[in-house]
Amino acid sequence: MDDRTDHTPIPPRRRRLLGSGLALAVGAGFALVGPIAGTAQAADINVAKNPGFESGLADWSCSAGSGSAVSSPVRSGTSALRAAPGGQDNARCAQQVKVKPGSTYTLSAWVQGGYAYLGASGTGTTDVSTWTPDSTGWKQLSTRFTTGANTTTVTVYTHGWYGQSAYLVDDVSVFGPDGGGGTDPEPGVPATPAGLTAGATTTSSVALSWNAVSGATGYHVYRDGTTVQSVSGTSATVTGLAADTSYGFQVTAANTAGESARSATVTARTAKPGGQDPDPNPSVPKHALTGYWQNFDNGATVQKLRDVQAQYDIIAVSFADSTTTPGQIVFNLDPALRYSSVAEFKADIAAKKQAGKSVIISVGGEKGNVTINSDASATAFANSAYALMQEYGFSGVDIDLEHGINSTYLTKALRQLSAKAGPGMVLTMAPQTIDMQSTGTEYFKTALAVKDILTVVNMQYYNSGSMLGCDGKVYSQGSVDFLTALACIQLEGGLAPSQVGLGVPASTRGAGSGYVSPAVVNNALDCLTRGTGCGQFKPSKTYPGLRGAMTWSTNWDATAGNAWSNAVGPHVHNLP
Repeated sequence: MDDRTDHTPIPPRRRRLLGSGLALAVGAGFALVGPIAGTAQAADINVAKNPGFESGLADWSCSAGSGSAVSSPVRSGTSALRAAPGGQDNARCAQQVKVKPGSTYTLSAWVQGGYAYLGASGTGTTDVSTWTPDSTGWKQLSTRFTTGANTTTVTVYTHGWYGQSAYLVDDVSVFGPDGGGGTDPEPGVPATPAGLTAGATTTSSVALSWNAVSGATGYHVYRDGTTVQSVSGTSATVTGLAADTSYGFQVTAANTAGESARSATVTARTAKPGGQDPDPNPSVPKHALTGYWQNFDNGATVQKLRDVQAQYDIIAVSFADSTTTPGQIVFNLDPALRYSSVAEFKADIAAKKQAGKSVIISVGGEKGNVTINSDASATAFANSAYALMQEYGFSGVDIDLEHGINSTYLTKALRQLSAKAGPGMVLTMAPQTIDMQSTGTEYFKTALAVKDILTVVNMQYYNSGSMLGCDGKVYSQGSVDFLTALACIQLEGGLAPSQVGLGVPASTRGAGSGYVSPAVVNNALDCLTRGTGCGQFKPSKTYPGLRGAMTWSTNWDATAGNAWSNAVGPHVHNLP
């Protein structure tokens, strides 16, 4: 959270999306074509490979890392393509298909979300394209093309439009004569699921989760050897159980080819009669102020946790320490804080929670480096983080990893932790500005992959230099425009407004650069939630559900006489 390397991008060329521009684009070949019904020959097949993205992005190539395979929403199967335009990139995803010369093909795909285009190039005759504006449900795009006398490959593609929302694609079809590449083979029986974990329990239910299996279209859950549930996702809650009773659970993966072997058994015990203890974690308010609390002395005011200002709703204890075991974390209370014992520190956490505050453990920071890049390290992180939550009473975790992350395994780690901790777990993130410039970055992919359990992303709007806003323009650090135009990337890139917060230093000493006065922070909050107080950049709509703001740190805030929390805190709590 301290000094950063300056990342200053090159200003892009400006693009505008105007009604007349769209009309011109349509006239230039982006014809709107409805679904086409054709009579297929007996030998016709779908020559597209991985057309439903069940194998991720295999056989597809997406520009600027703009595409990813997602498990929801999907039209069929267990996966679909999600691609997000950003800056000068229109999120183009394409593959080359083998075709027969002098033949006609019907190209179609189901799309959802922002502006979506479907087309074919290199046909040897007339290249084709069709498009649709925003769609809240699945909509089919379809067109036809004829190959040239010597054409054996054609590029089929999808893309979005500059400044528009992400789009989704599923069930692509390039239907016509086999050009020698054949079609995808029938799927084999999927592998046995791994990572089965039991999470939150009640007197009558147990929550389960497991790792996704490639090629699976569904999963069967077994309780003590008997099938009790079938689901399409990688989690399930088994209900109708007896209180204070131990059960063994297994899961299998299935598709049209058959069912896998059963997973290893996981045992879980339901809660005792009378129900579970109430969730010990207070809920995070609709609009929240987050502050990092320093577990070290670097010249800022040394605080005990009880001294943290009452305006802060989420207090991130900074930081956990890594061990020699990859992914594993521990917490070491710094003697510089002058606690008489660890028990006194735990009592401070309990008192803050009693006052309605969420106290979480932060992982990373400028000097922290926790590596999660394998199944083993993901499990080690989840187990050790949960152990800290149980030992100290932390309400959750904050991810502030600044040395690179692997979205695949960090997602697995966070999902395993959530399964253990239950739905009351608080999960926050504090990426650097460069980490959230597009949905193709590892941080952004992680945030979207855990969106259903994510509390808030408080991006660090400092120590970065000038950066791109969601309109493709470059904005200077330390201005209302910088805060609002960069927040817009997250708000339009898939995060809910309640999952977006503005992270800024509490004083000029809190970070190397990027400090803005509390008045600027409040103007940015008003611009995003009410449409007032904006600079040159004004969002196309307001986001009244915006979560709030974050600062580094409560200690630097105290050093400056609590000027930041006294000004920004009440403003956050009075947002619409």
